[in-house]
Amino acid sequence: MGLKKLAEKLSDYNARLELGKVGKIQRSHVEKVMKKLQRKSSQLEADIASEENTDKKARLQRKLGIAREHITRAEWLLTQLE
Repeated sequence: MGLKKLAEKLSDYNARLELGKVGKIQRSHVEKVMKKLQRKSSQLEADIASEENTDKKARLQRKLGIAREHITRAEWLLTQLE
């Protein structure tokens, strides 16, 4: 999902927030999830370095890519919450 689509989702969220249909996103919640993702990312990097099986290594690299993408999204979201 690109940043343009994320911006659209954030706009939809803000509209629902104004209508009282959703709760406000807490900065601390986003930071907590980011820390978990960073820990997972570090663990995946260690697993990739120690893994010898190429199939499993490829799977771990895909997971690492997804974790990094989520970290990027969380960082973007933090800038939007300011």
